[in-house]
Amino acid sequence: MPTVRENIAYTFEHFMLIYRGSLARVTRAVAVLVAIALMLEVFVFNMNYFATAGYHTIDLTDRLKLAQNEDGSYSLTAVDHVMEFSNLNTEVHNIKLDFASGQPAQLVSVKIQFTDDAHQTYFDSTEYTVGVPLAEVSTKVEQSKYVNLQTAGRVENLRIEVVGGADGDEVSYPLLLDGLYLNAHRPFSFNGWRFVGVLGVLLLGYAFRPSSAIYRIRIVENPRKSKAGIIAAVAVEVVLLSLFLFYGSNQVGVATATYNYGSWDGASVVNTFEVGGDNAQQYAELARAMAEGRLYLDEEPPEWLKAMDDPYDKGARDEAQKATGEPYLFDVAYFDGHYYVYFGVVPVLLFYLPFYLATGANFPTAIGVLVMAIAFVLGATALLDRFARYHFRSVTLGVYLLLQIPLVACSGILYLVKFPTFYSLPIMCGLAFSVWGLYCWSRGAAARRRCLWLFAGSLCMALVAGCRPQLLVLSLLAFPLFWRTYITERRLLTPAGAREFACLVAPYAMVAAGIMGYNYARFGSLTDFGANYNLTVNDMTKRGMNLGRLAPAFFTYFLQPPCMTGVFPFLQAAPFDTTYMGQTIKEATFGGILACLPVLWVLAFSRRILKMRARQRSSRTIMGVIVVLLASGVIVALADAELAGILQRYYADFSFMFLAAAMLLCFVVNEQLSHTRGAYDLMLRVFLVLVAASVTYSLLLCFVPETGWYSDVYPWAYQDLLQTALFWK
Repeated sequence: MPTVRENIAYTFEHFMLIYRGSLARVTRAVAVLVAIALMLEVFVFNMNYFATAGYHTIDLTDRLKLAQNEDGSYSLTAVDHVMEFSNLNTEVHNIKLDFASGQPAQLVSVKIQFTDDAHQTYFDSTEYTVGVPLAEVSTKVEQSKYVNLQTAGRVENLRIEVVGGADGDEVSYPLLLDGLYLNAHRPFSFNGWRFVGVLGVLLLGYAFRPSSAIYRIRIVENPRKSKAGIIAAVAVEVVLLSLFLFYGSNQVGVATATYNYGSWDGASVVNTFEVGGDNAQQYAELARAMAEGRLYLDEEPPEWLKAMDDPYDKGARDEAQKATGEPYLFDVAYFDGHYYVYFGVVPVLLFYLPFYLATGANFPTAIGVLVMAIAFVLGATALLDRFARYHFRSVTLGVYLLLQIPLVACSGILYLVKFPTFYSLPIMCGLAFSVWGLYCWSRGAAARRRCLWLFAGSLCMALVAGCRPQLLVLSLLAFPLFWRTYITERRLLTPAGAREFACLVAPYAMVAAGIMGYNYARFGSLTDFGANYNLTVNDMTKRGMNLGRLAPAFFTYFLQPPCMTGVFPFLQAAPFDTTYMGQTIKEATFGGILACLPVLWVLAFSRRILKMRARQRSSRTIMGVIVVLLASGVIVALADAELAGILQRYYADFSFMFLAAAMLLCFVVNEQLSHTRGAYDLMLRVFLVLVAASVTYSLLLCFVPETGWYSDVYPWAYQDLLQTALFWK
């Protein structure tokens, strides 16, 4: 009997006998790509190192007219923060502001002016010209201390002024400067993250090129290979998702000796800390209250709030707070003298309450967002795989991954991970439960234990009501998924069908009973979730419904083009104008999904594509699913605008619905064209362009500087990311 070692050796030899040629080709290709990425990092991304190698450096440190410290550094102060030099009469290619490394980290804005052969006086921006832009210099990021200048001939006079901190903040003086140099030599810097990122892009391009072998692996005919490829892709997505969340470390609420060490307790291996202030601890406080047998928060509202005739009028609240000096909790439900949490209760029961009962500490919200984001990725992948394997026969691994990637990356979950707060958690939970519910339903259609799968699916779908009620519209997919089986084929009239139908309905009844009981215990109403009692920026009790809000919301959510700049990360908040003569609740948004996600442009051909499907199959299941998804997406987007407003995180409520519909349409096109080589190759190229543009937009959105994110809390560190991308500066 052969040993385990012999079996492994035999398997390896057999594998190499079959795939030796393919592995050799892939290895050579990967080696070439590694070499290209290495050459780009060394010779292109370090172009400033080579460009400055021949410079003659001029040391202006001795000409600084600043107060000098005992350690030899110079102090820039609130009174003396200008450095001016005259009679230089030299070419100036760059300036190095050598800030001392031992001082507190901060990002400062520096205004640079000069006179040269084209300007006898200092110049600024005018109506028709743009002057030298402000230079953002971090005291901790070495590359940012170098500022390249484009001058005309010799520079005569030079003026350098610290005009403020990042985004107009105050500078924390004194700023310590070790020296100032002209035409400084740039150091060579091998950026490992940039190298890995470029190599990843090159590998993706190689893997998804039209002639790639992944387009010859049909997932139905080659289940092992296809599953291995899908698992590998999902593993990479999960790792990237996790890295991105921990990159914005200020939101995580976890500290160790080397990570968020400013909030480390000095003793524990890992400890948690509160992020976002009192308003961000609602779920944690509700868990504490539940552990003590209460449904309202422990904090007592101020007497002035209890005495107000209309506590939901923000202007009146602000005046009363200003007069008394007593604060109140913002964005919580206030009812009958108590604070309540109007957000869905399921995340509390899922994460916060068990964690509190086990540890006595607050559950870190960002970890919950990450867990549910990973659950969404896994569920969406499994659901798409289920449809590809059991409703389509010609889907290849390449086409599947080409559609799975935008389904995950463009669904809005990256923005929720960017801001992993208690606002994001219920949305993320609702999305994760939805995709897993749909997967269980789809799995139950052909499973032996059909009742178990149907019950699990309905339980997931019903729990959405306790997370993000808007997403309950996805339960309408039950009609196209089950209509033919239970209505057309009359399975509902059989004993087995009746049991299965009961398994479909029972979880909804159970969850509804629990949620209605929860609502009644708080507000005396079975259907009152408490959103109208929210102490927010507008009076929700009088907000009502107004058709005038729909047009600007539809344009913003669907049709608004992206607002671009020429500087990384290239996106900025889109402008918002409206003729609606009332209050509009609006935060920064970055364009409508139909304008910014080209992969959705396939929806414009829905009717023609669905006719292809009708010719292929007598079943109308896919057609019904697509119709319900599109209708649901529009309903949810407009309902969000009516009930709450126009916010970027709300895109996650409906983006998945449109993306899922687009993916199914692409499967139909693939099925129709898979036997026509020329048309199939054209389809692949079109898919590649649309997917690449959509994913690029979504990834860039991850790095747009916003209030409350990494770029706002640690602007000096965010400058390191900018320097990595803007390597030529």
